[in-house]
Amino acid sequence: MTSFQASQGIPPTGTCDELTWSLLVESGWALGDRLLMLTAPNLRGEDVAELQRILARLGFDCGRVDGIFGPDTAAALQDLQRNSGLPDDGICGPDTVSALDVLSRNTGSGPGVVMVREVAAVTSGRRSLGHLRIVIGEYGGLGALARQVTTALRQHSASATVIGDPDASTHAALANRYRADVYIGFEAANESVSLIQYYAVPGFESAAGRSLSEQLAHDARYPLRREDIEVIGARLPVLRETRMPAVSWRLGPTSEIVAQTPTIVRGVVLAVERWVLDLTE
Repeated sequence: MTSFQASQGIPPTGTCDELTWSLLVESGWALGDRLLMLTAPNLRGEDVAELQRILARLGFDCGRVDGIFGPDTAAALQDLQRNSGLPDDGICGPDTVSALDVLSRNTGSGPGVVMVREVAAVTSGRRSLGHLRIVIGEYGGLGALARQVTTALRQHSASATVIGDPDASTHAALANRYRADVYIGFEAANESVSLIQYYAVPGFESAAGRSLSEQLAHDARYPLRREDIEVIGARLPVLRETRMPAVSWRLGPTSEIVAQTPTIVRGVVLAVERWVLDLTE
């Protein structure tokens, strides 16, 4: 169980909780096992992720590779079908799977157009905090830190808002509704830890999320040394379901974080400033 959880980028607790069970079910689907189409709720699974990876490598923009068959994936699939002489019904059935197999033999293994689009969506010629919409999230215990980060970002002309809720999917839904350019979530820990996570699955990672994570580890490390801060790719729901570059920072113990809040706040603002500048260079 812990090996599976680690392979999925979720905490290796060894317990089959709701998230682990959901990912176990999703991982059982292979491309071609079922018809893929836009439904409500959206279909989820490894077969959807594989479809997205192939579409991205072929240059069809389906959004991030999240294993969720949403409107962007449906539109990209229809575009591919039109370009392949197939009925553009947005349904990935046997004929479409065969066409994907043939076309994908002549492509590389990189993330394709998705990574380019992610960076372009953040920057769009913008080179300062004043052009960014930023959502700061916290799940309980770090409300003061989240509010102070939000206030500091606003003082630097960013459009920033804070979400305080224990549910990760609620954070993602609100950040998407806000049309944020970036999401930074803070999760309190009782133990001494500093773990910064960005979205990554086999064959795809959020390049902008990874670079922001690394910048935060460099600039907002409070009394810890850089080597004491772990930066890893993960498949946490808030990272998977947000449509923008997102990072989740688990840090503790809470008593130490409270004492170091001003240092962390200054570091976060500096990190975001440097991150957006680096993206646009």
